[in-house]
Amino acid sequence: MTPRRKLSILFVLAGVTLCIVPWIGPMRIMPADVFGDAVTPGRQVFWQLRIPQMLAACIAGAALAVGGMTFQGMFRNPLVTPFTLGVSSGAAFGAAVYMKLGWSIQVLGFSGLTVAAFLGALLAVAAVYGLSCTTYRLSAPTMLLAGVAMSFFFASLIMLIQYLSDAPEISRLVYWLMGGVEIVGTEAIWEMLPLVLIGGVAVWWRRDELNLLSTSETLAAARGVDVDSSKRILFIGASLMVGSVVAICGPIGFVGMMVPHICRLLLGPNHRVLFWGSIIFGAAFLAVCDMTARILIAPARLPVGILTALLGGPFFIWLLMRDRGKG
Repeated sequence: MTPRRKLSILFVLAGVTLCIVPWIGPMRIMPADVFGDAVTPGRQVFWQLRIPQMLAACIAGAALAVGGMTFQGMFRNPLVTPFTLGVSSGAAFGAAVYMKLGWSIQVLGFSGLTVAAFLGALLAVAAVYGLSCTTYRLSAPTMLLAGVAMSFFFASLIMLIQYLSDAPEISRLVYWLMGGVEIVGTEAIWEMLPLVLIGGVAVWWRRDELNLLSTSETLAAARGVDVDSSKRILFIGASLMVGSVVAICGPIGFVGMMVPHICRLLLGPNHRVLFWGSIIFGAAFLAVCDMTARILIAPARLPVGILTALLGGPFFIWLLMRDRGKG
């Protein structure tokens, strides 16, 4: 079966899954409640909670999956995730500073927390890029090491802020760091979607160059690719996607590592197909995880970031054992 045919089947299965997801939850909702004329509690829960949360999970899952696919291809390292380069830690630092200051503001219609988290993510991206440019070329190992260093640096600053905060501030920050899509209405979706689309278009635009970079930078240069320019655009595009998701949903880990690997096993390494496969599977995967988190400890709701971490740990161990077996 060709990869494109597999992609078509994956698209159909994901579509069927997403049609089912909003109906499953601790509160039973009937079609008559949703599509009837009367305003019922079930109708409000369906349209104001479950549909927006499913859409947010789809956008976040797709963005994190494409970000993971991009970084794994750029660095030719299967264990790299969107958060390896410090984007998550930078966003968390921005959110921590905002919560510590106790502000409650709006900036151009965006919540202050979202803006602060996104600025923190941009700060991390700028720092990693600046450190990587200390050499004459954008070296992948240098960029990776800079990302790890910035991640630890921001994590230490977050711990300092937690130490200096009172109990309510610590509780709010810890809950945000768990990651989730517990939104009401569609406002957060419209805040996240534009930047995700811009970053996604940037990655799609350079998908052929990513194929060559994932093989060898020397080969890419021999084929006429401007290696530094391509890596710069891919890095900024993927970071923009991940930063916008983290700013709204908090850090949801391991999606960017698991989904690209699964898609690569199903569809092969060609990023022309893998790009769309990561979008489709990432969206469906996080939507199903969010549905599971909704019912797992009902009537309470488990943050979806905890569930993805519980799945990601064993997956990470499996990858290590698999690579060791190959070695």
